[in-house]
Amino acid sequence: MRPKFDPETLPVIGTDALRAPLSAPRMRPDFIRHRLLSPPAWEPELTDESRVYDRSRGLREAAVLVPLVDRTDGLTVLLTERNANLNAHAGQISFPGGRQETYDADRIATALRETKEEIGLDRDYIEVLGSLPDYITGTGYHVSPIVGLVRTGFALEADAGEVADIFEVPLAFLMDPSRHERRLFRWEEGERQFYSMPYPREEGGHRFIWGATAGMLRNLYHLLAA
Repeated sequence: MRPKFDPETLPVIGTDALRAPLSAPRMRPDFIRHRLLSPPAWEPELTDESRVYDRSRGLREAAVLVPLVDRTDGLTVLLTERNANLNAHAGQISFPGGRQETYDADRIATALRETKEEIGLDRDYIEVLGSLPDYITGTGYHVSPIVGLVRTGFALEADAGEVADIFEVPLAFLMDPSRHERRLFRWEEGERQFYSMPYPREEGGHRFIWGATAGMLRNLYHLLAA
């Protein structure tokens, strides 16, 4: 079994600074809408972390919303900080989303329902653009990332039992590969590499975006750069 670890203390073994940041035209809603509707040939970099999970326990179906907020000065990504008291992924940065229920019509319905429940974002403000490749997390979730364009004017209300904070990060920051840190965790039975994208806080310190959330953002970069 993989031991618990603090990802922020692990060494950075590299970044992807040789790749160019996405150009401004590729981060506009019309380009992203078209790219998701008619994607070119491309390869996702990371979609399966199940090597650190006992697959005999089965995978749990889930979906998240990748919310791109259409601000006047450019798109932002809406993210949440999970409550520190949760049993799973406590304190981590994540997209709104969760487990698929039997009454959900599909993964899109799951993502929209969970987003409403977690942060109060009404689906009337969301235009579903498409999806990224499914992602299997190291904790046994089979996740469908649903990309949505969010028009402004919405109100948010966090579910205090699940969400400690809601914030936005400029898409341009997350689509700059020089910000994509590769980190390494080794233990007796194996090793795990993962991406992190620390985002500075105005008051000091940073928001530590890592793991599956960073992996999905990395795949969004590859899709838009292809």
